[in-house]
Amino acid sequence: MTQTIQRVAIVGAGMIGASWAALATAHGLDVSAYDPAPEAEVKFRAHVERARAQLAELGLIGTGNIAFSADLAATLSGVQFVQENGPENEAVKRELLARIDAGSPPDAIIASSTSALVRSAIVADCANPARIIVAHPFNPPHLVPLVEIVGEDEAVVARAAAFYRELGRRPVILNREMPGHIANRLASALYREAVHLVEQGVASVSEIDAALCNGPGLRWALMGPHMTYHLGGGEGGIAGYLAHLGPSQVRRWQALGNPGLGEEVQRAIIAGVAEEAAGRSIAELEMRRDEGLLALLKSRKLVSE
Repeated sequence: MTQTIQRVAIVGAGMIGASWAALATAHGLDVSAYDPAPEAEVKFRAHVERARAQLAELGLIGTGNIAFSADLAATLSGVQFVQENGPENEAVKRELLARIDAGSPPDAIIASSTSALVRSAIVADCANPARIIVAHPFNPPHLVPLVEIVGEDEAVVARAAAFYRELGRRPVILNREMPGHIANRLASALYREAVHLVEQGVASVSEIDAALCNGPGLRWALMGPHMTYHLGGGEGGIAGYLAHLGPSQVRRWQALGNPGLGEEVQRAIIAGVAEEAAGRSIAELEMRRDEGLLALLKSRKLVSE
């Protein structure tokens, strides 16, 4: 483990914070967690216990300790890394990060989880913004390896990336900030077309989901779109693909939809998801998702790494 990072603060102890705490303690790190919400600790520890059981299936059985507090100053004392997971609200993030910056040890790295806010806005009130990065995970972060990193200080970014790698994550470093970073922009582009297909009555919600899971989704778990099309070009690789099939790709782009989310479309999506869920609760669906993720992680072999 990175020598200077042995104690981690989790600020915001919802499901994302609990997932990070489970991952850190499973790697033997001590965690101090903060959340001012009533009964937050009970829910937090329940989520941590469930996540730790899943991590044990992957052979991660470290015994780091967790201390929980509703006192932010106590939580930040003596830590080397802060993982902030507060609400996705710019004003709240700005105020919270300024408090963390003022109250944490001066050499600690502060990582903020945000799916769409840009770093330059949320660090605007911080005295030491260079040590603050955006580190956006995908849910649940103890199972999904991706962490998207945006920062201004290369040394801070490098230290943070090394730390996440030691936790078994796959950091992806952006050259510049962008709303939605990389993965959410790709996911949003895909979901826009999935909604368009519902809006146009092309297929049911369940059939659209099945088309993705049983087709490109399988390949995308192993390699990204650029590498996928590299293989799609045969012996000519990506250059051959772009030369010969690039025009057909452009025609498909031009045919993609730009749907809205009016009441009728929302009703169709909600009814379709209910049909696909077939009476299973959110908790049951989450359990099935996590079981599938564990199976994938145990068997997955990345093609391009």
